[in-house]
Amino acid sequence: MSSKMIEELANVVAIESEQVVVTSKIKSSCSSCSQVDSCGSGQVAKALPQARLTVSLPYDGEVLGQKLAIGDCVVIALPEEQVLSSAAQVYLMPLFGLISFSALGQWLFKMQVFPNELTALGLGIIGGYLGFRLAKYLQKQGKHSASLQPKIIKVLPKASIA
Repeated sequence: MSSKMIEELANVVAIESEQVVVTSKIKSSCSSCSQVDSCGSGQVAKALPQARLTVSLPYDGEVLGQKLAIGDCVVIALPEEQVLSSAAQVYLMPLFGLISFSALGQWLFKMQVFPNELTALGLGIIGGYLGFRLAKYLQKQGKHSASLQPKIIKVLPKASIA
């Protein structure tokens, strides 16, 4: 079973021993929206210059099947499943910590363990922070980080770059 990949075009800007540096233009969907003039996100996208993402990737010409040269256009990819899993951890763990610790704090307040609701609120904030720290820890794990490393999957012919 082949998993879906998120693909992006990138240009080779440097080649070092067993490393290749590629750069890709960060695209914003705001420029094509009809509400760009009245939307806050659209205004922010207009104000910021078009940024470029530069990534250094491992490179082995034998595995790729051909040698790269500076200026080549390549397709880099990430497994969609890993990106979605990572996003779920980063967004949901702090939210789950906030909600669960807030509920615990509210229950403790109702049981008159806490003297006021401010301490229950503080417990909720602590839960959100602990959820954030847990997500950060899980994201830094070696196995997970390695699966989120983009890989060069193909080199486009020079004629198709125009």
